[in-house]
Amino acid sequence: MSQQRIAFIGVGLMGHSMAKHLLSGGFSVVVHDIDPARVEAMVKEGAEKAASPDQIAPQVDVIMLSLPSSSIVNEVARDSLRLLETGRSGLIVIDATTADPKMSEELAAQLRQKGIEMLDATVSGTSEMCAVKDIIFMVGGRKEIFHQCEPIFAAMGKESIYMGDNGAGAVTKLVVNLVLGLNRMALAEGLTLAKKAGLDQLRALEVLKKSAAFSKIMDQKGYRMVNRQFLPAAGKLAFYYKDVRLMLALGAKLDCPLPLISLHAQALASEVSKGRAEWDSADIISFYNELANLQ
Repeated sequence: MSQQRIAFIGVGLMGHSMAKHLLSGGFSVVVHDIDPARVEAMVKEGAEKAASPDQIAPQVDVIMLSLPSSSIVNEVARDSLRLLETGRSGLIVIDATTADPKMSEELAAQLRQKGIEMLDATVSGTSEMCAVKDIIFMVGGRKEIFHQCEPIFAAMGKESIYMGDNGAGAVTKLVVNLVLGLNRMALAEGLTLAKKAGLDQLRALEVLKKSAAFSKIMDQKGYRMVNRQFLPAAGKLAFYYKDVRLMLALGAKLDCPLPLISLHAQALASEVSKGRAEWDSADIISFYNELANLQ
């Protein structure tokens, strides 16, 4: 498996680290990104620059995608890589994008008709966690293809978990991010109350981390919240706002009310409207601070 040639499309915050880990794992990696600076950064790490997107598929065994949205995944697969036009028997596409489950499932079916297998391999973890391989992959697709790709996942993260057919990985990511986002929101609300009541926020955070209320989000975002360190972002607020809208759409489709996420969506929309889309998701505490008239 380590002799396989992998194309990595989208080498931003997460993609850069994943592609770098693949290189360290002995894989041959070709990269493409709309930002030339990102490509050059990967070339310096030992990757090869793709000459042209539409020439990638015939030259590799696996194409890995790490892109902002399902619509961009579809655009890249159809227009840039021309996968539905040319086909390529035996090719595997691994999509690490936080995707719309239905769109992911539909694209997988279309690619299969062209001899291409697809896995929706969503990621749990921040860019900081990705840099040290402390992420997990939640994977949907054919089980035999998942097993075939396990060495690839092992090179990039600490664990890969098979969740079911195509679309299952995407659904799992939304479930994980739902709970994660509400943990983040609860932490922001608690720290705001602590400050409003006159407690030292840092000391309150330390107590929370040692208490029965602990969640990993306290390690990831707690100090950012207390110190108001929202830039550079390790998980942009805009990306989570996109995820929340996908959760609400899935809930509506399944007739599964999500009242807490509906409230969270309103808070995120408020922050985005203030020009904070590129800030770290820890910025959710700003929403609470402003409600409580805290500066």
